[in-house]
Amino acid sequence: MKVTLSALDTFESSFTPLVVIELAQDVKDETKEWLKNRITMKKKDGGAQLLFRPLLNKYEKETVENQNLYLVGASNIRLLLGAEAVGLVKEYNDNTMRAFTYGTRHNFKGFDDNNDDFLTMAERQFIIKHELENLRARDEKMIPGYPQAKLYPGKSLLRRLLTSGIVVQVFPLHDNEALKKLEDSWYTGFSLKNQPIDGIRGYFGETIALYFGFLEYFTFALIPMAVIGLPYYLFVWEDYDKYVIFASFNLIWSTVILEVWKRSCASMTYRWGTLVMKRQFEEPRPGFHGVLGINSITGREEPLYPSYKRQLRIYLVSLPFVCVCLYFSLYIMMIYFDLEAWALGVHENSGSEWTSVLLYVPSIIYAIVIEILNRLYRYAAEFLTSWENHRLESAYQNHLILKVLVFNFLNCFASLFYIAFVLKDMKLLRQSLATLLIMSQILNQVVESLLPYWLQRKHHVQVKKKVQALKADIDATLYEQVILEKEMGTYLGTFDDYLELLLQFGYVSLFSCVYPLAAAFAVLNNFTEVNSDALKMCRVFKRPFAEPSASIGVWQLAFETMSVISVVTNCALIGMSPQVDALFPESKTDLILIVVAVEQHAFTGMK
Repeated sequence: MKVTLSALDTFESSFTPLVVIELAQDVKDETKEWLKNRITMKKKDGGAQLLFRPLLNKYEKETVENQNLYLVGASNIRLLLGAEAVGLVKEYNDNTMRAFTYGTRHNFKGFDDNNDDFLTMAERQFIIKHELENLRARDEKMIPGYPQAKLYPGKSLLRRLLTSGIVVQVFPLHDNEALKKLEDSWYTGFSLKNQPIDGIRGYFGETIALYFGFLEYFTFALIPMAVIGLPYYLFVWEDYDKYVIFASFNLIWSTVILEVWKRSCASMTYRWGTLVMKRQFEEPRPGFHGVLGINSITGREEPLYPSYKRQLRIYLVSLPFVCVCLYFSLYIMMIYFDLEAWALGVHENSGSEWTSVLLYVPSIIYAIVIEILNRLYRYAAEFLTSWENHRLESAYQNHLILKVLVFNFLNCFASLFYIAFVLKDMKLLRQSLATLLIMSQILNQVVESLLPYWLQRKHHVQVKKKVQALKADIDATLYEQVILEKEMGTYLGTFDDYLELLLQFGYVSLFSCVYPLAAAFAVLNNFTEVNSDALKMCRVFKRPFAEPSASIGVWQLAFETMSVISVVTNCALIGMSPQVDALFPESKTDLILIVVAVEQHAFTGMK
């Protein structure tokens, strides 16, 4: 017999706040009461059957200020039944991974009725998020108090509240004690050690843990390239043409590391249970709009938008815009080469030490311009992709990633391809690659971590002064935590983090044969990146909701595509080298084809 919530008493005397809901300051009392009832009422009556209370009581609000902040929690039984509803996979007593069910809970490893640690805090918050998002309209035609906020049967109430501006934000709370333990084992002390990936997964969820797992794996995978590249650079750095051996090593390295990562990733996600976890039915994304109708697949009433209209927007507006941006990027690149020619002319005429420094100025300026263009284009790509009105979040993300990757690839690497295969200037290629790689790493560290951390520290001091000045008898610790966290920036996902690694992989795998120190600089950057990204997750941004993941998703394909491009690039560089010219004075095409065929055969065999 299946256990249902209505048959259980979910009341608990202790209330552990897990999620915060912030309402707009002018929200009407009838709306608050309606929302509270829908969150707390029984599942059979259309509620979420969660625990819900305001952060401040009536007296405290009058004494401090009117903060429309509410705390959401759940009883242990409610969370266990929620774990069954979302399909969480746990380890069974026979060491297999199975979908958790409440009825067989005692057969799962680590379960005890008196133990509240069976579910991680990240899993609990994910369950509450799932239950809140699945609160659906029944007979309501509108949100009480807001006739303009229309509802229809089956519509997600939380999404309507967010799009209507009634709910400002929903975010999970940090667990300060668990966070401190994680920080101590993760990034404080700056020692060279493996990251606590399982601990990261338990606190932030699988998506974040996979990113840090990939970052660590990629960093260690770069070490052989760095070890080989350092002496290679020191002994033959004056001879820019002696790169055939290093290019050949590049061919193997860029292919092998991605295949090994796939096996490592599958092993981790199986252990976590997400590899065999059934995918939830994907709901329409919050920004999706259209004419109300019946979805032919689900049978639900929801907005419908013709596919041909979306295709027209993509091909008649988005595609031309991307092409114009690519042309503009190439135009900027040609200006950069004009500056390079000017700086070289000045140096040749004077030959002083100052003019030798001037030779690096065009590359530095161009590297900064590239970063600025990438960030400006990102905002435009997000606007366009949202305007295309994709129904599913996965479709939105795929179209956004495609737009951003195409532009970033051309913007970051077009000049290097031009120098290598048109100008055929290996000295300039080395200089440009070194400048682009180092400048991009410095700018990313400052913009993504140091600047947000500094701003957050200033805000933290202001909040502490504000709380210390309170004379009201309130739970100052919890109040301070919620006020501080609600003002933190929102972590927008791993998109920018993976993009940074992809571009770094491109710099190393495509042309590092002419600048063997590229891998060494990448290793140094990534060792600091681990700590700065960890600091960012723990102290700069709000805690993100955990999201189950079985892999790094579309980024695996992006890295594999970059690997294929690197094979072609390195083969072409090998074919252009003087060593090959000497060995095959009549035709070097045969050698290039042999190298490509052998490498691709090995790549296919590994798969």
